[in-house]
Amino acid sequence: MTHAPTRPRRVSPEEVRARIGQPEAMVRAKVKDRIDNYFRQFIAHSPFLAMATADAAGRADCSPRGDYPGFVKVLDERTLALPDRPGNKIADSFRNLAENDGVGLCFLIPGVREVLRVNGSGYVTDEPDVLVRMRTEARKPELAIVVEVAEVYFHCGRALLRSRLWDPASRALAEEMPSMGEIAAAQFGADVDPGLLEAAVEDSYRKLY
Repeated sequence: MTHAPTRPRRVSPEEVRARIGQPEAMVRAKVKDRIDNYFRQFIAHSPFLAMATADAAGRADCSPRGDYPGFVKVLDERTLALPDRPGNKIADSFRNLAENDGVGLCFLIPGVREVLRVNGSGYVTDEPDVLVRMRTEARKPELAIVVEVAEVYFHCGRALLRSRLWDPASRALAEEMPSMGEIAAAQFGADVDPGLLEAAVEDSYRKLY
C-alpha cells in the first residue's frame, strides 16, 4: 500500500518573526531606493546575476544572466537595463513580466563575498538607444529588460562563506556530476550516444552571441 507523502508543517509569518527576531537598525538603514556610486561600481564589475520574476498567479521563476563585467547598464540612479542574450528561447522572464512586473536581481562578482540585491519593477524594451549600449562582439541584442529600482542594498557574505563558492577546492565537486550529455540521454530517454549529445551542448555554448 502506497502512502501519500506527509507535507512538512507550515510556519506562520508571526512564528518566523518570533524565532529569527528583528533586523538591527543598521541592517534596515542599508536599504536604499536609488543607485549610488558604490552600487554602480559593483554592477560595473559584475559578470553574473540571478533574476527572479513571477507570473500573475505568483508562480516564481529564477534565471541566470551573465556576460562580460558591466553587461548590465545603469541608465540613471533609479533605472537599470539588462540585455537579452541568446538562450533556450523559453522566455519565462518575458512572459512573467508581461503579467507581473515585480523583479528581483542578485549580482555577484567572483571572489567577492557580498551580493548586491536589487528589487523593483521591470518591462521589456526594444529602444535603440538602450540596445546600442549593450553591443557585444559587433552585435547588439534584440531586446532588453528595464528595471525600475525600488530597493537596492548589499547582502552580507554569510551564504557565500558557508557555501565556499569561491574556494578553488569546491571545483572538485563538479567531477562528481555526470556530463550534460549523460543527463540529457537519461532524461529524454534518447537511444543515442551521450557523447554526441555532449558535443551538441558544447557546440551550442560556443554560439554565445
